[in-house]
Formats: sequence, C-alpha cells, structure tokens
Amino acid sequence: MTAPDGATETSRGEHDLPDVSSLTVGVLGGTGDLGSGLAYRLAKAGQRVVIGSRSVERAEAVAAELGLGVRGADNAAAAAAGEIVIIAVPWDGHRALLESFRTELAGKVVIDCVNPLGFDKHGAHVLRPDEGSAAQQAAALLPDSHVTAAFHHVSAKLLLDREAEQIDTDVMVLGDSRAATDMAQALACRIPGMRGIFAGRLRNAHQVESLTANLISVNRRYRAHAGLRVTDV
Repeated sequence: MTAPDGATETSRGEHDLPDVSSLTVGVLGGTGDLGSGLAYRLAKAGQRVVIGSRSVERAEAVAAELGLGVRGADNAAAAAAGEIVIIAVPWDGHRALLESFRTELAGKVVIDCVNPLGFDKHGAHVLRPDEGSAAQQAAALLPDSHVTAAFHHVSAKLLLDREAEQIDTDVMVLGDSRAATDMAQALACRIPGMRGIFAGRLRNAHQVESLTANLISVNRRYRAHAGLRVTDV
C-alpha cells in the first residue's frame, strides 16, 4: 500500500512509535477541564508537565491540586518549556493565543485539541472556521511549528476521575508531518487504555473536530462518557 506522501505504508504498532517519555509537555489552557485532565493523566504516566494559564496564580493552584510534579506557569512560560505543546483553550480564544506565542512554539510539535463548537437550546452544533478547522487555523498561524490534531473525543470528566485506572478510547491523530503525528500518537499511548491512531492529514481535521458534537449528544442521551474505538487496527 502506498502512503499519501508516496512512501510505502507498513503496519505501525505502539512499539514502532518514538520514545517521548523524557520530553516535557506544555499544556496551554491547562487549567480547564480537558487541559488539566490531560496534564493529570500524562503526569501520572511519568511525563513532565507544565500547565499554562493567563493567570500564574491560577495555574500554580491547579498544578498543586493535580500533584504528580505538575508545574504551573503563565501560557508563555508553558509554551517555552514544552517540547511538545498541547493547545486546550476554548475556541473563542484560540486565534489570539496562537498569534501571541508563535515564537515560543516555533520548531515544536503542537497538538491542537480544540473543537470549534457552538451551543444553544438544542445542544452542541458545529462551527466552520475560515481555514476549515481549528487545526488548520493553528497551522496557518504557526508556520514554523509542526501542527497535529488529537485528543478531541476524550472525556475530561474521565481524565480527572482519580478512581478510573485507564481511559479506554482511541485518539484520532491528524497531521501533515509523519514524525509529528508519530510523536502525538506516542504521547496518547502513554496513557493506559488509550491508543493514538493516525487518521489522515490536517485537511481532514474538520470531520474529527465536528464529531465531538455528535458525542456530546450521545453522552447527554445515554448519560455516558462515550469515546471511540477503531476496529481491525
């Protein structure tokens, strides 16, 4: 089988992915539920984690609550400290944050997990950014970074549940750099129960981000914390 970039495709299991265990992960928006949940799970797996916020005091307070060696800082310091940086801010602050930290994020793998969604009395609905998706907006704003998309469908409540030993879900990873998507997959695989699955180039990120609206509807109807599993992989 031929890969999209012309290379020969081979089966790539978790053991083929790079070792990211020694890298520091910065989480911008790390005091929100998803950001702090990912920080907690990665730190529990032994990753060095720095969570960022607009308020240093808020970041330090949440870091203290999470424990496990998680450090709190402002977003600029977290962006500078992270060798891999996760973007977990609300959609309405996405553009401004990335424009502010283009220099700090240059040369780094950036994992965007932002879902452009709106909410009304009928529930969640999809928004369509001019660039096509949040991840494509990130790539346009961060031309010197290696932007990937991942962690869109992970339940923040489960991530923060200290009684949950593992998170049984697959993480769809998208990106235009094979090395960057391998690193994002490897980071997802650090969390027990989780797998990182390559799901295409960034031009396909809109579908993945949008599926979150469907999962929110599933969770509301069934009072669940539904995730995704990819079969036969």
